[in-house]
Amino acid sequence: MSIEASKTGGRIPKIRLGMVGGGQGAFIGGVHRMAARIDDHFDLVAGALSSTAEKSLASGGELGLDHERCYGSFEEMAKKEAMRPDGIEAVSIVTPNHMHYPAARAFLERGIHVICDKPLTSSLEDAKRLKAVADNSPALFILTHNYTGYPMVRQAREMVAGGLLGTLRVVQVEYAQDWLTEAVEQTGAKQAVWRTDPKQSGVGGATGDIGTHAFNLASFVTGLTLDSLAADLDSFVDGRRVDDNGHVLLRFTGGAKGMLWCSQVAPGNENTLKLRVYGTRGGLEWEQENPNHLWFTPFGEQKRLVTRNGAGAGASATRVSRIPGGHPEGYLEAFATIYAEAAAAIHAARTGASVDPAVTYPTIDDGVRGVAFVEACVASSRKDGAWVKL
Repeated sequence: MSIEASKTGGRIPKIRLGMVGGGQGAFIGGVHRMAARIDDHFDLVAGALSSTAEKSLASGGELGLDHERCYGSFEEMAKKEAMRPDGIEAVSIVTPNHMHYPAARAFLERGIHVICDKPLTSSLEDAKRLKAVADNSPALFILTHNYTGYPMVRQAREMVAGGLLGTLRVVQVEYAQDWLTEAVEQTGAKQAVWRTDPKQSGVGGATGDIGTHAFNLASFVTGLTLDSLAADLDSFVDGRRVDDNGHVLLRFTGGAKGMLWCSQVAPGNENTLKLRVYGTRGGLEWEQENPNHLWFTPFGEQKRLVTRNGAGAGASATRVSRIPGGHPEGYLEAFATIYAEAAAAIHAARTGASVDPAVTYPTIDDGVRGVAFVEACVASSRKDGAWVKL
């Protein structure tokens, strides 16, 4: 069922959804639940919402879940839900990175579709193992690189694919935040503690947390394949065990060049994700904090503003727009687009029908490339910025 169908009132039985992680005090769990509800495709019915049975039960109670379906572990949840005639059809995994692999594997092996937060895993070795499991499972795997869900990001992708920029030459992407400017992990802040712990986050800090988003966005819009990179990573905050700032030079197959900057120690930046793409015929500019606008400049002509439902917007943008132009759509709606696309694929899988070719979401392969990007950045930086092949 597409977003268009949801807007026209088409009714298909909701997808029974479970969740691993995302309990009390977890920001991203709430985001996933809101995103799953926006287009009304999913019904959350079960969860292993915390690392302990007591906390999972308490979290599930707050969400109105049946206490018998509030599990103490994802292993128990996967086993019992797979045996129920009304068991979950899909699961959202919103744990720290190191738990993505074992949790996703447990559900994929039982034929339960997986919607997993990024990055795919905390190591490339686990990413490759998970891909092998996913490739041999009848279940779908969807990775929530949510920034690919914005209508104007879909518009930019359509314009690049349509040749409006000509041959691509330069790609610049940056993702800057300031929330880790001080050692907040030392205060016990939950979101900072696990993100700065390499045992939970993986070897990349800012590169794994937000650099993967920037890399994925650039790849999604341009369609380019990264050949090699040279990275200079820093841990500016004393005692921090992972990087909090990264400058990365990019070489793409075919000759295009790029630059990626990710930082969580840049005061004045809340969530500053920006993308600029330049080719022989023109350029595009988009920023996440003003997501309904896309700037297009044909070479030698005036800069043009393309808006979400305005002149110049194509089918790829209008397909994933929910409300009239002038009413801003933002982060939650973009996240919901990934869930809506996942729902369309899952509904098709229920009956063996073909999926609409317009349905687009990040896959297990995108996830593997993201983890490979992080590990290549770390390897390059340790070699004083030497070029590293992916």
